[in-house]
Amino acid sequence: MKKVLFGQSYYLRFDPKLWRAMQPYPPLGTLYAASYIRGRGYEVALFDAMLAESEEEWAKSLDEHKPDYAVIYEDNFNYLSKMCLLRMREAAFTMIRMAKERGCVVILCGADVTDHYSRYLEHGADYCILGEGEETLAELLNQLSAGKEPKDVIGHASRFTLHPSRRPDIKDLDSLPFPAWDLIDINKYKKIWLDRHGYFSMNMVTTRGCPYHCNWCAKPIWGQRYNSRSPENVVAEMKWLKENFSPDHIWFADDIFGLKPNWVEQFSELLLENDAVIPFKCLKRADLVTEKTAAALAKAGCNIVWIGAESGSQKVLDAMDKGDKVEDIYRATKLLHANGIHVGFFLQFGYPGETWDEVQSTLKMVRECMPDDIGISVSYPLPGTRFYERVKLELGDKQNWVDSDDLAMLYRGPFPQEFYRILHGRVHHEFRIRRAFSKPTLRGWITLPFNLAGLARSEYRLRRFREQ
Repeated sequence: MKKVLFGQSYYLRFDPKLWRAMQPYPPLGTLYAASYIRGRGYEVALFDAMLAESEEEWAKSLDEHKPDYAVIYEDNFNYLSKMCLLRMREAAFTMIRMAKERGCVVILCGADVTDHYSRYLEHGADYCILGEGEETLAELLNQLSAGKEPKDVIGHASRFTLHPSRRPDIKDLDSLPFPAWDLIDINKYKKIWLDRHGYFSMNMVTTRGCPYHCNWCAKPIWGQRYNSRSPENVVAEMKWLKENFSPDHIWFADDIFGLKPNWVEQFSELLLENDAVIPFKCLKRADLVTEKTAAALAKAGCNIVWIGAESGSQKVLDAMDKGDKVEDIYRATKLLHANGIHVGFFLQFGYPGETWDEVQSTLKMVRECMPDDIGISVSYPLPGTRFYERVKLELGDKQNWVDSDDLAMLYRGPFPQEFYRILHGRVHHEFRIRRAFSKPTLRGWITLPFNLAGLARSEYRLRRFREQ
């Protein structure tokens, strides 16, 4: 039986901001692939980079398992993999070299691999999977194991592939096996979560892809397509996780949770019928939140919905091709709060055309909606997006962030890069001040003087930029 060692190149240790936050989730996409390939008769093992100290642990895993195939298969449900951070790309190159030195056939799959497969081939990879990976990987391994030339396998590239093509996506997601959770040291994750946060969270997905057209959002794996698991299938997995690992919380890593009509309502009813309710967080579009959906989310155990609000300016939302309205954000927030669900806003500054007035509109929206949490970034051009095509002539040598806290403006934004670093702090200072009064805590009151001083200082510095 041929041996396959799966790994991925996102090391939490190499991402200082998220290492400090310490909310690790196993590589879900990698676990799906491992489960799928094991079901095709291969012996599989997993190297989990998420909690590893360095690439040296990959080398030890290679020496321990002595695989025929080393598959660096990124977690395509992790938004950080889609961002293609430079430090993780370097880790992948190192992992390729280590596997080749040990005589393995090296296969890669992921967002950055799909966009830049030639770079990975130049660094020694034998095959690069383009787009969704399970079916292509299975066919590729079968051909190689039979000693056949895999040139006719759809959905991959190699040094000998003249015209790489993509394989159609898997539409029947219910046909996929559940992730190979047995390959993960669950107790290690559980201890970290309990020690740091007092609860244990696990990750799931209910969909693959997104049908919307936000022109800054990269879709190298599934493109504009969207497929969904049935509510029955998702509930069955939640019940299995509850019975086997007793998580206190679930993170649904979908681009959009519950897009199909009545999906959330059916999901909610089935959870209750099967005693499978676990508190969870998810991401939704503001224009998809209705009274009916908000009530169903609350009944299902949802404790926070993250909304890709992006901006409080309709001008900016229209430029992004978001397809929703600022008033949708206000309405969704109100409905979710009315049902006892917390709300998080993802905010994005620096999109072309954003002026001081647009920035102020976003600050006003945050002030009036009072979300329970916020995440802030600057516009990030990724290959394959219309936004990237719009600004690519402005890009310099650096075209990716090193880690998630980089926040570099990779193109000429409306304001200098330092403006956005100050703005990042300014928004957080005001947010924490308002939370200190609306939801008093000891920590909030202790840090209040620091945040008041920070707000005054950052506001002064921002206004200096405006006057220049």
